Formats: sequence, C-alpha cells, structure tokens
Amino acid sequence: MSTRDVYINKMKLQLDDLNLQMAKLEVRAQEAREDVRDTYKAEMAKLHKQSEIAKAKLADMQASTESAWDSMVAEMDKVRDAFVHSFSYFKSQVK
Repeated sequence: MSTRDVYINKMKLQLDDLNLQMAKLEVRAQEAREDVRDTYKAEMAKLHKQSEIAKAKLADMQASTESAWDSMVAEMDKVRDAFVHSFSYFKSQVK
C-alpha cells in the first residue's frame, strides 16, 4: 500500500470515528434542557457542515494528481484539525 493510500485510509477512519462520536453526542444534545437545545442544534449543524467539507476534501484528495498531493495533504490536515477542534469544544459544552 502506498503512502498516499495509507494517508487516505487513516483520514477516512478518523472522519468516520468523528462522525460516530458526533452522532452519539447529538443524542445527548437532544436530551439537554430545552433552553440550550436550540444552541446545541445550531452547533451540531455547524459540525455537520465541517464533516461534509472534510468528506469533500478527502474525495478531492483521492482524485488528485501526484503533483497536487502535497498541497492537498496540508489542506486536509487543516480541515481535519478544525473539525476536531470544533467537535472537542462542542463536546466539552454538552453536559
């Protein structure tokens, strides 16, 4: 397996794991007090958007040429890091 394939598989696993955790968190957010539920829903919508952006970036990477690969890795890392950061922050807010 090439380095490219390893990276793509690793990134896919990370995104799948984040989406699974997000689904669990969404259940907890729905059980939250009514006065904060709307805020949680809005934040979940933002997380879903970030997830879609990350999925699209991963699909672009899979279709990219070797010459574009290095710049795409850097972009993907930024997208993933932003998603992870947003998710971690939201998770810390849901009690």
